[in-house]
Amino acid sequence: MKSSCARILACLVILAPAPAAAEPLKTMDDVGKAIQSCWAAPAGTDESSVTLSFSFRRDGTLIGRPRTTAVNVKGDDQARKSFIDAAVAAVDRCMPLDFASPLASGIGGQVFTVKFASPEACPDGKCPKENDLRP
Repeated sequence: MKSSCARILACLVILAPAPAAAEPLKTMDDVGKAIQSCWAAPAGTDESSVTLSFSFRRDGTLIGRPRTTAVNVKGDDQARKSFIDAAVAAVDRCMPLDFASPLASGIGGQVFTVKFASPEACPDGKCPKENDLRP
C-alpha cells in the first residue's frame, strides 16, 4: 500500500502543471512588488529596517552589488549584519527580473532605493509609501 501511494504521489508531482511564466514587469511598482515578494525578515528583528541602493541593466540583472544606504536595526552587530544580509539576499533571489521592453529601455544604470522592514516596523501590515522602489 505504501509503495502504491508513493508511486501515485510521484506521478502527481511529475504530471503537475508547471507554473505559468510571470508577465514581464511593466512599471516600477511591479518591480518593487517583485523584489518585496522575495523578502523575509530574520526572526527577532523587531522594528528594524534597511534601505538598499542598486542599479539594473536592461536585461534585468544588477549592476554590481546592492549598497546599504540606511540602517535601523535593533540589537547587536550580529543582528545588524543578519538583517542587512537578508535584504541583500532578497534582491539576489529575485534576479534576474524580466522587464517589458518600454521599462527596460529606460531603466539601465539608474540608481534605485528600496526599504526592507520587519513586520513589526509596519504595525498595520502596510509600510509607508517610502518602501516602494524609487529612483
